[in-house]
Amino acid sequence: MFDFSTPIDRHGTWCTQWDYVADRFGSADLLPFTISDMDFATAPCILQALQQRLQHGVLGYSRWQHEDFLGAIRHWYQQRFHCAIDTHLAVYGPSVIYMVAQLVRIWSAPGEFVVTHTPAYDGFYKVVAGNQRQILPCPLHKVGNDWHCDMAQLEALLALPQTRILLLCSPHNPTGKVWTQQELAQMAALCERHKVKVISDEIHMDMVWNGQQHIPWSQVATTPWALLTSASKAFNIPALTGAYGLISDDYTRESYTRALKNRDAISSPAVMALIAHIAAYRHGEPWLDALRDYLQANLAYVAERLNLAFPQLNWQPPQATYLAWIDLRPLAIDDQQLQQVLIEREKVAIMPGFTYGEEGRGFVRLNVGCPRSKVEAGVDKLINALNFLLASS
Repeated sequence: MFDFSTPIDRHGTWCTQWDYVADRFGSADLLPFTISDMDFATAPCILQALQQRLQHGVLGYSRWQHEDFLGAIRHWYQQRFHCAIDTHLAVYGPSVIYMVAQLVRIWSAPGEFVVTHTPAYDGFYKVVAGNQRQILPCPLHKVGNDWHCDMAQLEALLALPQTRILLLCSPHNPTGKVWTQQELAQMAALCERHKVKVISDEIHMDMVWNGQQHIPWSQVATTPWALLTSASKAFNIPALTGAYGLISDDYTRESYTRALKNRDAISSPAVMALIAHIAAYRHGEPWLDALRDYLQANLAYVAERLNLAFPQLNWQPPQATYLAWIDLRPLAIDDQQLQQVLIEREKVAIMPGFTYGEEGRGFVRLNVGCPRSKVEAGVDKLINALNFLLASS
């Protein structure tokens, strides 16, 4: 029913991944597997809804506090996560990371601590430092092909007098870890014990594989919390802007809304983002399920090719996300040399693991949200680069 295999040329569309790859990698003629958007057109139901709205012709100021939008969100959580959510707790924002920034400012003071699991999405480091707070890393530990949090180490960080927030990524980017019910409940208990508030970024919630189950933070929370998310990752609509969240307490929710409207002068949502979310959550399930099958097959292909070329890697697809977090440490390859060969010799842009903190050294992050032909080319180039470096050593 849906075609994910035919490439769509994104050049000339002001596309961050393709048109501006030189900004990060220093060269414009690279095949990119970088920022986490996909090379697929969004779901036909979304395109149809957007076209219908454009035919109306009037694009004036809008509101999001209506049943069309909130009811679609409730429906999605019931359908996909089998849980009821209270949309009276809902807030809206232009992006998840913008909403994170607002809550960091509301819930902490300059110089205070924000705990997060590392390696971490690079936007976390930037938004915390940009607001004059300090990140406290809680490294995840790789055991076989799983990732584990040292709960004693996490508690030691949460117990520090200046710790105010746990900034959770669920599912986790870049490792692709899906937090279990037990892990989430344990973290919630630790945060309650030490009076630490929780911001849970759940933007990858719809991209969970292999029988894993995403559990929204709202289902385990015990202290003041905010769950922030968007349909932008699953339905590939980040260019429309638009995110939403749930904030547990009235004071924080009102403080967030005042800052949004009065300080930052954002009083009207992007109407196309509202329409896209409603269409996605009401009618996009068949498309998303087909996409999920395609992405899982892409990840399985990466595993097959890499492990055939380098059995010592024994790389397995992540539990979530379309971002292949590949551990190259068994090959003892220098990160900087690998990037140089990938860029200059193979003409490919693959995110180096150190982008996501010190714990990411020895890894690369390969975006497989694209047609299989592109994945094949990218894996070929990565294998060529690794073989070149191994032969040179």
